[in-house]
This record gives sequence, C-alpha cells and structure tokens, in this order.
Amino acid sequence: MPTRPTTLRILAGAALLPLALVSPAWGRPVPARAVAAEPPSTLCATAGVLRGEHGQRATVSLCAGNGTPAMSVSAPAACGRAGTRVRYTCQTTGTWTALHGGRTAASATLPGSVPYPGPGTYDISATVRVRSAPAGVDLQGTVQATLTLTAPLPEPTHRIEVDRGTVRAGSVTTLTYTIHRDSDQGDGSARFGLIGEEGTGMKVSTSDRRCVNPLVGRYPSRTRLAHSLDCALTDLQPGHPAKVAVRVAVKGTCSTLVSKLGYWMPQGQTLYTGGMLAGPTVICR
Repeated sequence: MPTRPTTLRILAGAALLPLALVSPAWGRPVPARAVAAEPPSTLCATAGVLRGEHGQRATVSLCAGNGTPAMSVSAPAACGRAGTRVRYTCQTTGTWTALHGGRTAASATLPGSVPYPGPGTYDISATVRVRSAPAGVDLQGTVQATLTLTAPLPEPTHRIEVDRGTVRAGSVTTLTYTIHRDSDQGDGSARFGLIGEEGTGMKVSTSDRRCVNPLVGRYPSRTRLAHSLDCALTDLQPGHPAKVAVRVAVKGTCSTLVSKLGYWMPQGQTLYTGGMLAGPTVICR
C-alpha cells in the first residue's frame, strides 16, 4: 500500500533575501511594528589560543554567516612565533560541529556550509590545524565559541514529494514524484534529478519525454547512466505542480535513490542565483 507522501522543504535561494527589503506594494498598510530585515553579515568570536613548545602561537576565531541561505563556518587564525619578526600567513583546516539546545544542529569541514538551520544560539566547536607560510607554525587543537544567529528562516520556494519511501531488492517499482513551486518569484524552469548508487545495478527509467538518462564519456560515446535520470521542467507554477513517474528496477543489491532539484530565482543575470533542493531519499529494504 502506498505510504503518505514524503515532503522535504528547504531554504529559499539567496536571491530571495533582497525581497524582504522591498517596500510594500501601493495600497497595502504598513504594520506599525514592521522592522526592516538586516543585511547579511558575518559573526565572529575568538574561540581559543593554540601554543607550541617553541613559542608558536595561533589565535583562532570561529565565524558564521547570518542572513544567508547557508550557515557557513570558517576559522580564521592569526599566528606567530616568539622571537621572530616574520609576518606569517595562516592556513586553517579541520572540522566543525554546531550544537543548539545541546543537540547537534550541523557539522561540516572547515570552511564549510550547511543549509541555514534557523535563528538561535549555537555552541560551535572545531578541531583545527593551523599552519603558516613561511613554515614555522604547525599547531593542532580544539577551539570553541558561542554565536547567536538572528536571521529568520526564509519561506521555502520549492518542495518535492514522492508517493512511497521504499523499494525492495529484486523488484520493479513505479514511483511518482510531485515537484511544487510555491513562490510567485522566479520562473517555471527547474532541473529535477534522480540518482541511485553506482555499481549496484539499479536502473531508473521513464516514458516522460522531459527526462533522459545522462550521457557520459567523451564524444562520440553514447553511454548513458542507467542508475540516474535528468528531467528538464519548464512549466512549474504555484498551484500547478509537475509530476514525474519513474520505474525503478532493483537487482539483488539494494540501493537508495536520492532526488535533487535545481531552480532559478529573481536576478537571473547574477551568476549565483537560484538554489538546489535535496528531495526525499527512497530507501531499499
């Protein structure tokens, strides 16, 4: 029996942020307590000082973006060595984890980004290695800082649903994906993709003419990825979602099937506009 639709929503694209700054349309009353949205910003706090046995020192900060679709964390450092006047440049590598309310809210490499989890106070810890140029400083350790992000979560613009969340090994299953555009901004174009795990023998196919199995290899190769599907959607409108029905053939080896959606937003001449949405993952049992 089909399960209830699995729905996943994400943050809107970066181009949505300026819309909050636009004055209300003519004829609309302005709320008495309306407050203009703050522009995107970077929050930084000193997170710790690493020291070496021979006078090496690195002061590490943790920084996070506020008011952007992604929570991007970096760890800039100022480093030096006692007894020298050399001006070092510092390279920081490592990983970071952000806790919110005692629970892990996000983690990634340094520098690294995750979808913005929303406003709140985050305890961010990072395991870092700081190296200098020219050589002379090479330190490792853990640093920690608390940052409070205030930007609200933007309204989602697109979402993806699928009519069931599982497939079975040794079977062929038909899945129906429904792709919604809920925002009046942007346009009806989007690229919808499905991909299984390489080497498992999963085959994804459809009779929908908007979709193809991606072509790989150098010309004149005609090899296509049987475990992947790429669909060009051009008529997404609020109230008019697109449906894509696909056949998923799973052999003896199980494979998950992930979905993705790339879409346009306003300011189309800007290089980085639009967004990428991770849709529901169909698992194999």
